[in-house]
Amino acid sequence: MKAAVLHEIGGVPRFEDFPDPVAGADEVIVEVKAAAIENVDKAFAAGTHYAGGGYLARLPLIPVFDGIGTLPDGTLVGFGGPRAPYGALAERTVVARGAYVPVPEGIEPVVAAVLGSAVTGMSMATAAGLVPGETVLVQGATGVAGRLAVQLARLLGAGRIVATGRDEGQLREVRDLGADTVINTAVPDDALVRAFVEARGDGYDVVVDFLWGRPTEILLRALTPDSFAFPKTTRVVQVGESAGAGLTLSAESLRTSGVEIYGAARNLTPDSMGEAYGRIVDWARSGELTFEIERVPLSAVESAWRRTDLRGRRLVVVP
Repeated sequence: MKAAVLHEIGGVPRFEDFPDPVAGADEVIVEVKAAAIENVDKAFAAGTHYAGGGYLARLPLIPVFDGIGTLPDGTLVGFGGPRAPYGALAERTVVARGAYVPVPEGIEPVVAAVLGSAVTGMSMATAAGLVPGETVLVQGATGVAGRLAVQLARLLGAGRIVATGRDEGQLREVRDLGADTVINTAVPDDALVRAFVEARGDGYDVVVDFLWGRPTEILLRALTPDSFAFPKTTRVVQVGESAGAGLTLSAESLRTSGVEIYGAARNLTPDSMGEAYGRIVDWARSGELTFEIERVPLSAVESAWRRTDLRGRRLVVVP
C-alpha cells in the first residue's frame, strides 16, 4: 500500500510503499478516508513530545494516531491507536477491535477528522465551568483550535470574547468569527500589559490558553493588582504551549490576583467528553460551528508536512 513513512526522528514523512497491515487476533483493518495532521503529530515525529519515546522506538513508521475510515463492513468510523508501526497517514491501518466509534450521520469524513480540534476549546466549560454571560479570553485565537474556541465561546453563551494573536490580518478574521475585542501580542511587554488591562472590562472570567510562555506570563502580570483588593476569580485553562513550555510564576500573581489555573483535562471523563463531542457534532451539522480545512492528497504529504502558510486552516490528508 501507499503511506507516509517516517524514517528518522525529526525527519519528514515520505510518500512510498509500505507493507500492508495484517490483522491479528482482536484486530481489524481500517480503510483510511481522512486524517488530520496536528501539532502534536509533528512533535512526536520530531522527538520533542514528552510521551514520544516509545512511539519512536521502531522506525520506519507511519505517523498520526487517529483518523476516519471504514471497517470491512463499510461502516464509517473514527479510529484511534493504530498498532505500531502503522498510523493513520496510509491507505490502510490496523487497530484493536473496538478502538473506533461510528461517525455521526451528516458529517463527511474530512470534517469528522477535525472535530477533535474543537474538544480542547470545550474545556472552557468542562474544566472552567463557563457560565453564560461571562467574559472569555482566548489566548492564541488565530490557530485552528483557537478559532474554534472563539466560536465555541459564543455558542456556549459568553457575554464577551477577547482574542489574542500575532497577525493583524488573522485577528480581523477572528473578529468575524465572533471576537468582540482582539489583542496583538507582537508588541513590547509593557504595551501588552496595557492592552490586557484595557480589554478586561469587569475582568476575564475564563482564559483558554493555547500559548503559555511569554504572553501568559504578561497576562498574569496584568491581572496582579497594585494594592490589596478582593479579586474577581479568573479561571485559566492551560491547553497548549505554542509560545513556550514554561513561564515564571510570581507568588503574588496567584496570591492576590484571584487566578486559578487548571489543566484542560480537569473534570474530563468519558461522559463529559461524550457530551462535549455531541454538542460539537450538533453545531457542526447545523452550520453554527465551521471548520477551515485544507485537504491534500496522501501523495503530497511531504510538502504538506512542511507547510507554514495554513493561517488557521487544519491540514487533512485524504488517501
